[in-house]
Amino acid sequence: MVIVTTIRRDVLTLPAADLGPSNPLPPLLTLDEAHRIDERDREGLPRDMARQIGYEPLHSVLPERIRDGYGRARAPRELDAVVIENDRLRATVLPGLGGRIVSLLHKPTERELLYRNPVVQPACFALNGAWFSGGIEWNIGATGHTTLSCSPLHAARVPAPDGGEMLRLWEWERLRDLPFQVDLWLPDGSDFLYVGVRVRNPHERPAPVYWWSNIAVPEERRVLAPADEAWHFGYERRLRRIPVPSYDDADRTYPLNSHFPADFFYEVPDGQRRWIAAVDEAGDALVQTSTDLLRGRKLFVWGSGPGGRRWQEWLTEPGTGGYCEIQAGLARTQLEHVRLEAESEFSWLEAYGPLTVGAEAAHGEDWAAARAEAESRLEDVLPRRDVDAAYAAWLPHADTDPGEVLAVGSGWGALEVLRSAHKLPGTPFEESTLGEAQAPWLELLRTGAFPEPRRVGPPGETLVAPHWRDMLETAPAVPLAEYHLGVAQWHAGDSAQAVRSWERALELAPSLWPLLRCLAVADAQAGNKERAADRYVEAFDDLCRERRDSGEVWTAVTTALGREAVEALLAVRRTRQARSVWERLGSGTRARGRFRLIEAQLLLAEGDVPAARAVFDEGFEVADLREGAEVMSQVWARLTDDPLPARYEFRMRPPTD
Repeated sequence: MVIVTTIRRDVLTLPAADLGPSNPLPPLLTLDEAHRIDERDREGLPRDMARQIGYEPLHSVLPERIRDGYGRARAPRELDAVVIENDRLRATVLPGLGGRIVSLLHKPTERELLYRNPVVQPACFALNGAWFSGGIEWNIGATGHTTLSCSPLHAARVPAPDGGEMLRLWEWERLRDLPFQVDLWLPDGSDFLYVGVRVRNPHERPAPVYWWSNIAVPEERRVLAPADEAWHFGYERRLRRIPVPSYDDADRTYPLNSHFPADFFYEVPDGQRRWIAAVDEAGDALVQTSTDLLRGRKLFVWGSGPGGRRWQEWLTEPGTGGYCEIQAGLARTQLEHVRLEAESEFSWLEAYGPLTVGAEAAHGEDWAAARAEAESRLEDVLPRRDVDAAYAAWLPHADTDPGEVLAVGSGWGALEVLRSAHKLPGTPFEESTLGEAQAPWLELLRTGAFPEPRRVGPPGETLVAPHWRDMLETAPAVPLAEYHLGVAQWHAGDSAQAVRSWERALELAPSLWPLLRCLAVADAQAGNKERAADRYVEAFDDLCRERRDSGEVWTAVTTALGREAVEALLAVRRTRQARSVWERLGSGTRARGRFRLIEAQLLLAEGDVPAARAVFDEGFEVADLREGAEVMSQVWARLTDDPLPARYEFRMRPPTD
């Protein structure tokens, strides 16, 4: 048989904002998280859902760092891409940006099946900040968009079940300490892209697993799924069971029929084939289906209200059209984590491709008929048994060693393999990928001692898994080891011991500000906001004395610590000291949108309402505004009773009294 499927490197040039440096301060707390259920809604949930909602929710994004160094100035940038195509489909993948499939083109009709964002604009939607919209993304880790959204994955060619080639993507997910892989292949003549996914737990303890495949499609669609009920979850954090398709006098299967952004998690009956489709006005659709392990299906809508429309503009170029997301996951909802037993794995197969349903059937008032027609057409072009057979054919190839390397991810997986000697066929984490970030941890592993830095600078990343914490506890108690030990103890929930470790390190540490900042966070969490403010003042003073230059690293840490210090001081109404910190920030930092907003808050605290209003009138953009944040409208309401200007309208829920 002649195989015509090809895999090739390519370069995609898009207007993109620079990601900038990561925040050098360890994220001892999560970013404000919108996806938390109101406690009133826990009663009456299905037993498995309630159990999984309460199973090991995330308390910080350690050992990752927050990515908040990006802006909104876009320029043409060359992005490394990998293209996999046959005579029917062409998929374009960005291994350097989380393995995102940014385009899935149906060649016979020249139809783009996905929402293809014409820009790469980071925004604060991932668990650790930077994320961008469009295409198909692979979300692993915990409730929310993966920390790998804007990070590189390993990529290589691998033999496919039909004798051709697959594209394998893989990485070590650090929040849950689990390796995973995504295999993409296009059988010869197929209208469907197959995606084999495997998440492994190589440890001797169970692990919580989260997976959702998110597919962005144009929002002028009707979304069909095999369900008569859904779980509705909005940014008011209420989870309720509703009928499908109509709820509150509107057909919610049309994304623009909702006013506010919301999730609709479809209640797919047991035994029912798993699929979801987004159908345009002509009856043409993108359909996603899978083997049964991937049980959940979801529609996310931005809605027709001003907040959702503003977010749509924020994430792309104005005038380019909006999108919604159809999604598939391991659980009913994204509020849940699923238990993966020790030394075991989850694996499944997904398929993505075009489907013609017909406009009259897809958009008719009879929901059952619309569903049945879509499922019948899907069975005609891709029978359920064929998906199961493709999964069975792929699984033996999941262990096949990769061939030509097409992209390189991080060195964290290599460090874990060196530490544990895990056998992970199919996903090699080579020592050659180890880099500067892993170097001190490699020395700790090999010598039992954490090295003191050769030059003054912010501490590197902290590993917090139990095995690394154990090594830190037995290492010589030098200041940097004590600092990292405190961070690991904090992550483990032992805040008292973490404080003791940081206080011990203060006695001999050449750099005090990293420890003082950690102690300030601990004070604030304990409710001692005045002492937290004191610590922040000390920390910022020490940083200003130590700072060596105005390069990227020192600017990033000054920016991060300065922001936290000003906010802590304003919280206890110490405006004079807040102003002192503000004035020592660089002019470039003070000009950033986030700091223009802080300036308005500082002016308000000083009682200068006209000057604070002038900041808003002049205009600014907070590049790292968090999903669900309402700070813009809250500050505006303190300034005036005038309507909130459209440029600052990012509210994602109904107003509350």
